Amino acid sequence: MTEAFPLSPQPVQRAQFATTASMTMKTKLALVMVVALLFVSFASCKSKTSTRNRLDENHFPRFVLWAWERPEDLKNIDANRFAVAFLAQTLVLKGGEVIFDPRHQPLDVSPDTKLVAVTRIESQKQTGERAALSDAQIQRAISLIMGTRELRNVSAIQIDFDAAVSEREFYRALLRNLRAKLPDNVPLSITALASFCVGDRWLDDLPVDEAVPMIFRMGADDRAIKNLLASGADFREPLCQRSYGIAVDEPIESKFKPDRRVYVFNDRSWTAADVNSIEERLRQ
Repeated sequence: MTEAFPLSPQPVQRAQFATTASMTMKTKLALVMVVALLFVSFASCKSKTSTRNRLDENHFPRFVLWAWERPEDLKNIDANRFAVAFLAQTLVLKGGEVIFDPRHQPLDVSPDTKLVAVTRIESQKQTGERAALSDAQIQRAISLIMGTRELRNVSAIQIDFDAAVSEREFYRALLRNLRAKLPDNVPLSITALASFCVGDRWLDDLPVDEAVPMIFRMGADDRAIKNLLASGADFREPLCQRSYGIAVDEPIESKFKPDRRVYVFNDRSWTAADVNSIEERLRQ
């Protein structure tokens, strides 16, 4: 026997039906809005974590040796496995000046070795004199940094500046202006105090390809950050999730992710034994 359904609801049923339909429509709209917000949030997060990495685009080796202000003979390293980030100059911000101090020590590398020209910036922490942090100083510093691109075999630029809180806007403006002047395919790297990568998110919007967390000489933060990494946790800042900065003379207490670039500092001139020990230490 077939059950018959009325073609239209009775008056009371019609009101209930309208209320139910209205609630259903509101629920659907709410769900659509939630999904849309989640999509926007996901897209925003994805764009932040998928910012270009020109070092990878340029096929830089996984290991980069920092060559500081001392004579360095690195002509025999394997250019397929190692690049060199050498101190090209130091710029001192003092008052309204930018004091230029070029590299004084020889650096010997093969023509096949990819080089990163490092500019070290020093300011009040070193000089004891407050810097003006002016637009003129930004333009002067950029001009000098751009000049390091003319050095032989330079394929990337790195800035090493432990900017104080009061200097961050100056540094941000310098990096934005520098990125605008560099050719699009030239990588721009910065070093970063490890504390910047853990809880201090001011690096978020910087126009750089990486921020190298310096996991050595960390002072008061040393144990907390090494324990964090040893536990398997990672840096919160996405720009810090592309590389590590370590030192030859400090033990490695965490498992480093194999897809990240490793910069290695040596407080003496590099030897073949020092270079050969790097990969072995990372495997331990």
